[in-house]
Amino acid sequence: MNTAFITGVGHTRFGRLEGEGALDLMADAASKALDDAQLRHGDIDGLLCGYATTLPHLMLSTLFAERFGLRPRYAHGMALGGATGAAMLMLARDLVRVGRCSNVLVVAGENRLTGQTRDSAIQTLAQVGDPDFEVPNGASVPAYYALLASRYMHATGLTQDDLAQFAVLMRANAARHPQAHLQTPITTADVAASKDIATPLRLLDCCPISDGGMALVVSAKPGDKAAVSIIGAGQAHQHQHLSALGDVMATGASASADAAFGEASADRGAIDYLGIYDSFTITLAMLLEEIGFAPRGQSANRVRDGSFASDGVLPLNTHGGLLSFGHCGVAGGLGHTVEAVRQMRGEAGTRQVARLPRLAFVHADGGVLSSHVSLILSVAT
Repeated sequence: MNTAFITGVGHTRFGRLEGEGALDLMADAASKALDDAQLRHGDIDGLLCGYATTLPHLMLSTLFAERFGLRPRYAHGMALGGATGAAMLMLARDLVRVGRCSNVLVVAGENRLTGQTRDSAIQTLAQVGDPDFEVPNGASVPAYYALLASRYMHATGLTQDDLAQFAVLMRANAARHPQAHLQTPITTADVAASKDIATPLRLLDCCPISDGGMALVVSAKPGDKAAVSIIGAGQAHQHQHLSALGDVMATGASASADAAFGEASADRGAIDYLGIYDSFTITLAMLLEEIGFAPRGQSANRVRDGSFASDGVLPLNTHGGLLSFGHCGVAGGLGHTVEAVRQMRGEAGTRQVARLPRLAFVHADGGVLSSHVSLILSVAT
């Protein structure tokens, strides 16, 4: 079967972007991705758009196509929570591999910080809760993840100080990215002193709400830059609501990852860069451990010993992740792949890792660790 290549990446600055709507942010990111791929609008024959809570249009993909001047042969809007971005890339790869499309634009953007009230955001995100057994009790997304955290920490021995290690690492990474939302360095003491959101999660254990846009181009031909291809992909969907999760040790992340590794004919020991979804510090710890990049209860120790640092054996979210680069919905999740591509090309500037990655693993989850999508990226030597 044919190979699919990521030929273009682009994004806006993340943070407070007054006056920029969802379509504006999507168009800005898409323009940068097309420029990076050295393609024109007419070269794009496939379009995948992530949902936007600030623009809940029934036909967002064709709305954006009209706005951006595209006439794709295939257009599709997708919604899978935080896993949407990775799922779009998986679908784009399949569209290219079967010959349906030659160049697929994958794009998302949202002005969640400036274009949505707090009450509206809470009401929208409450949909991840069971409408009969969870939502009536008033839980929010942080509360659902706090319940996960409490159970997982009890089972593994992870502590609040362990979780703080991830917040500090992500902020240190974002401090080297001029377009990150949060760039001021923090310490574990700062995390501990931040206000409680939902015990055991504190403010700095949670990602910020941002405005921003991200886009990638997936193509049948490699283009002129380093050829980064998607060689493995997998999904897993074992539950939707937290109350239906049977085992916090098996949320579906490992099943998704196993499928991707099997398709890529690779193993975890060959990976030299990680892009792991990090909506909360507990999300990052749980995913790293379930997928197998750290023993149970020991992921924070890998932060402490430098394994996940830019100059470590397994650099992690070098752009700062959702926890510090920022989170504006689907575009935030796409950031992990955009950064992986830049690292694999050697284009990350002051963030460039010590050893040029040859094989990267990207993982995203949606809901309350509900839907999982794993991708394995390879760069030609």
